[in-house]
Amino acid sequence: MKLDTLRSTVTLLGRTGLLAFQALWAYKLRSLFVVIAVSLGIASLTVIIAAYDGANQKAEELTESFGPDAVLVLGGDIFNRPVGQRTLTLSWSDLRHIQQSLPGTYLVVPLRSIAGKTLRYKNKNWNVSRIIGTSANYSEAWNWPLISGRDFTARDITRASRVCLIGETVANALFSKNENPVSKTIFVGTIPFTVIGELSHRGYSGGGGTSLDDRIIVPLTTLAQRFGANRQYFRGLRIKYRNAENMQANVDNLTSYLRYLHKLKPGEPDDFSILTAEEVQRFLSILKGSLTIFLGVTAATAMIVGGFVLANLFYLSVSERTQEIGLKRAVGASKSAIIRQFLLEAVLLTVLGALLGIALGLGLAKLLFIFGLIEIRLSLKIFLSALGAAMAVGLLFGLNPARQAAELDPIRALRGDG
Repeated sequence: MKLDTLRSTVTLLGRTGLLAFQALWAYKLRSLFVVIAVSLGIASLTVIIAAYDGANQKAEELTESFGPDAVLVLGGDIFNRPVGQRTLTLSWSDLRHIQQSLPGTYLVVPLRSIAGKTLRYKNKNWNVSRIIGTSANYSEAWNWPLISGRDFTARDITRASRVCLIGETVANALFSKNENPVSKTIFVGTIPFTVIGELSHRGYSGGGGTSLDDRIIVPLTTLAQRFGANRQYFRGLRIKYRNAENMQANVDNLTSYLRYLHKLKPGEPDDFSILTAEEVQRFLSILKGSLTIFLGVTAATAMIVGGFVLANLFYLSVSERTQEIGLKRAVGASKSAIIRQFLLEAVLLTVLGALLGIALGLGLAKLLFIFGLIEIRLSLKIFLSALGAAMAVGLLFGLNPARQAAELDPIRALRGDG
C-alpha cells in the first residue's frame, strides 16, 4: 500500500512538473524576466557566502602567519592619520635599545620598503611590486619558511651584501619550473644580486592588497646604500616575544618604552602604532562585516525585486489563463491542485534563476579574487543556501497568485470572464 502511494505521488508530481514546464515555455519572455531578476539576487548571495567564508579562512591564516607571540610596530599613527601625514619615527637607536633593554624579546627585525623595479634573469624580466629591506632572521621573524636556501645573517647586514630572498611569484616569473633559483644572479634594475633563498607561498595580504609573494627582500643596509632608502629610520619593527601568554602586558611595556625613547610628554599622542594578531583579526572582522552588510542589502533588494516581478507576472498569467484554469476545474481539478500547479511553476522559475545566479556569483567572486579585492572559499553551503533562498522567494511571492487562480469560478473562467 505504501509503495503504491509513493508511486502515485511521484507520478502526480511528474505530471504537475511537466505541465508547469510547458506553461513556462509558453510564456518564454515573461519567464526569462523572472529568472534574470532572481539570478541577480542569488549572485549577490553567492558572493556574500563565498567572501564571508573566505574572510574567515583568511583571518585564520593571517593570525597564524602573524603569530600570537609577535607585534609589528609602525612609524607614525596609522589609526588616526592619513598615509601622507605619517612620518618615519623608528630608528636604529630604537632597535638597539629594544634588543638590549626590553624584557622578553628575542627577535627584533627592522622593515623598510620601496616601490618595485624591473628584475632580470637571462632573457626574462619581471616588474616586482615591492623591494623590502630588513635584517637577519627575516624568515623566522615573520613565520615564513624558506623552500630552499638560507636567511640573512648579521654579516650580510653589516657588509651591505648584494644578496636577496625572493617570493614565489618572482621565482615563477624568472626561473623555469625545475630550476632552483638559489645561488643564481639576478639584476634589480642594473645592480646584480645573488639569490640566497626562496620563500614559500604566502598569498594575498588582508583587505585585498597586493600579493605578498610578489616581492624581493634585501638587507636594509643594502637598500639604503644601493637604492637611496633612509639610512637612519625605517618603516617598521617586527618583534617576537618568548612569552605570548600576556601579550597585552608586552604591548603596554613596549608602548611605555617607545614613548620614553621618543621623549613624548604625557598627553601627547603616540608617534608609532603597534599591531598584534588580535588587531589584525579586529580589522578583518570590520572589513568582513562591511562587505557582508553591503552585499546583503544588495542581495535582499534584488531578491525582493525578483519576487515582486514574479508575483506581478503571475497575476497577469492568471488573468490570461482563466479558460485553462476553468477547464481544469471543470474536469475535476481541486483548488489545491491549481495552487500546487502555480507554486511549482514559481519554484521552477526561481530555481532556474538560482542556478544562473550561482554561476554569475561564482564568476564575479573569481574576478574579485583575481584582482585581489576579496578572498573566496567555495563550499556546498553556497549551493544549498542559494536554492533555499530561491525556493523561499518562489513560494512566498507565488502563493497569492496561486490562491487567486484556485478561487476562480469554473463557469465564469470557461466563459473567459475571469
